[in-house]
Amino acid sequence: MGILQIDTINVVARSPYMVLFSRMGSYRNEWLDDALADGHLAEAWAHEASFVPASEFHYHRDYRLGRAGHWAQKMAERTHADARADMDALLERIRSEGPLRAIDFERDAPASKGWWGWKPEKKWLEAWFALGKLMVLRRERFQRVYDLAERVVARWPEPPPAGVLDEASVREHFIVRSVQALGIARARWIADYYRLKPRVTDAELEPLVARGVLRRVEVDGWDDPGYVHADHGELLAQAASSTLRATRTTLLSPFDPVVWDRARAQDLFNFEYTLECYTPAAKRRFGYYALPILHRGRLVGRVDAKAQRSAGLFQVLGVWLEEDVVLTPALVEGIALALCECAAWHGTPRVAIEGASPKGLAAQLNKACRG
Repeated sequence: MGILQIDTINVVARSPYMVLFSRMGSYRNEWLDDALADGHLAEAWAHEASFVPASEFHYHRDYRLGRAGHWAQKMAERTHADARADMDALLERIRSEGPLRAIDFERDAPASKGWWGWKPEKKWLEAWFALGKLMVLRRERFQRVYDLAERVVARWPEPPPAGVLDEASVREHFIVRSVQALGIARARWIADYYRLKPRVTDAELEPLVARGVLRRVEVDGWDDPGYVHADHGELLAQAASSTLRATRTTLLSPFDPVVWDRARAQDLFNFEYTLECYTPAAKRRFGYYALPILHRGRLVGRVDAKAQRSAGLFQVLGVWLEEDVVLTPALVEGIALALCECAAWHGTPRVAIEGASPKGLAAQLNKACRG
């Protein structure tokens, strides 16, 4: 992976923490917070608001072409034009007082309707963040602590280069990193990873293939080539000889790179996925915050769960398997272990599956979770 998309919804776990759990299993959430505070990670607008390696921050900083059309950049510019004096005063306060959170700016007036109902100071902080004057120094209870960009990077173990990269170099870097992160990619999948514009074409990838940075491959059933990073040559050989095996079963965040490009998820896994938290309750098919289930390299279904931390309960409102998925003992065991592992990570050791499809799956999962 090259980035962790940030989202604040905390029904099971906030997305960046969940994405790491899906790959690593149980870990201390403070590890991610510490990595940001210690200057090994940075926050930037990438795919969307994201954690990125501090070593790659300068590419995001210098991606002017991509940022120019992004909604956050446009909104920040409008906000600055409308509230220039207030934003300048806020910036000077941080310059003189040091790092501040939005909550440190007291206000009795009601919040505005736009920008998620944020108060003006929060909008101004976010605008300066998008414009590059402020950065996130650390997070406290997931709230951003803002400081001047130059002071944040000065504290990093390795501050970013001062020189400005040209657009062509940044775009090439992001293309190569996207292919590396995706494992195998069609040209049309690449741009979404870092939200590159315009879209990437096979013709644009040809020089990278010629230089040996990427490898072009043929995939059964595809009418266009796939691309693999040269560093993945050994894995590619295993895949070609049918000796590469996926063994893990886990739950994914709706903002996991495996599924955040819905078209790619449909294309690669034949998995149609919609996050329904923004859908009226009566129209939802799979619940407020359904998590895709990855089982041994396939997306086999989804889980609607909620971590009831005060009660120590991991409540599974529903489990739905895809219609073409065959229910086997190995699948039941894999899903049950994934649920129990996620529950233990949250400190909610009791797992209760309240519903599932196909018929009989809930009883099998409850039995497996009880051990």
